[in-house]
Amino acid sequence: MATMNLDGLVKIYKQDRESVYNTWFIYNETRMKAFRSIRRGVLDVIAAIKNGTFGNDFKGSPLEFVLNCITEQKQVFEGAAHPFYWKPKLRIPDIYENEENKQIFGQFLESCLSATSADKLIKEIVKLDSYSIKGLGPAVANILYFLHPTLMPPFNTAMVYGFNALFNDKKKLGSWKQYLEMREIIISTNEKLNPNLSKDLGAISGLLFDIGIGKIALDGNWEAALTFEKDKLEKALKKRHSEVQQEIEEENEHLRMQFMLTEIGRNLGYDVFVAYNDRTKSLDGKSLEFITLSKLPPMDIPQDVIKTISLIDVIWVNKESKEIECAFEIEKSTSIYSGILRLIDLASSLGDKQYNFFLVAPDSREKEILAQLNRPSFKSIDCVKLRYILFSSLRNNCNGLCTFGDDYKILFKIAKGVDCCC
Repeated sequence: MATMNLDGLVKIYKQDRESVYNTWFIYNETRMKAFRSIRRGVLDVIAAIKNGTFGNDFKGSPLEFVLNCITEQKQVFEGAAHPFYWKPKLRIPDIYENEENKQIFGQFLESCLSATSADKLIKEIVKLDSYSIKGLGPAVANILYFLHPTLMPPFNTAMVYGFNALFNDKKKLGSWKQYLEMREIIISTNEKLNPNLSKDLGAISGLLFDIGIGKIALDGNWEAALTFEKDKLEKALKKRHSEVQQEIEEENEHLRMQFMLTEIGRNLGYDVFVAYNDRTKSLDGKSLEFITLSKLPPMDIPQDVIKTISLIDVIWVNKESKEIECAFEIEKSTSIYSGILRLIDLASSLGDKQYNFFLVAPDSREKEILAQLNRPSFKSIDCVKLRYILFSSLRNNCNGLCTFGDDYKILFKIAKGVDCCC
């Protein structure tokens, strides 16, 4: 395809408000938070394989957490977990019952995690492929993407369809060799498009995805990009529209909760910091930037930890001592587990004091919160007591908390917890 035509496709892709570029790739808090959670989850997978606690099924394994973080990205990665489900009749993927294959998979992840170049990653892929482990194919590339987003593109059916339509090719699913061939063409094309897209290969992979489902047509012909039947296209587009609307509603509700917690914190006499990627947001003519701190007080902790802490949704800071008093993670469709980890990272970085931090979540997610707070890995944590507040409780009691509260402990009136955490 001519460069001019490809540039035109990219322009359409970036201008479409419902494209993957605008609904997932840019300004997406869930996507940004996923990278560190997935990296940490991969470390847990490696550790579990090494110490023999990985288990013989996908369900309940640390690999399930990693794939849940990926599938939470919705549209682009919706089916990313399916290849890793244990299929007992087919005995695939053969990394659960076969101990040798399990060790090979763990070593592969460990080597990829520490890799600093594309050559090293490709070498590890070729090595893994040589073992011919049944059912362990290029679906693993979705994990590699979140470890090395500028070196490894993600991989799924729609992207392959889009690739074949765009480059007039016949690449197939399930082959590491063909994935690596696709990768070379994707990276070469992406370099030619610079700076129209991004070094992060998620941007161009989203373009392939949108072409693959028929969201973007080639050569002005709406059906030229279709490998699906017309009714499947209509269903795909309707689903995309519904997902976009749901995400907008969730984001608005998330923002309302941030404003409520900011209002309560200020009325209780605290300075308030909100996640740096949310500071410029406004609601009903009010700006978070205008009523919150521009940066966190100085802390003697590593820069990468500060970066993670700066993504916590709301933090209350004592005006006199400049010490952090309280913190909140507001959950919508994102991983509750990763939100808990950010709060624990903050508490463990602040010193010997035990902190009271909160998850704030929709009423419909209460069971998920309880399941996560009851995880054995959280039972021995001494640096923080975690409680949760439901959206309905915060909405119904916001004015009362502002009027009658003296400090953050007023929140205990509406917060809930479990025996292992409180």
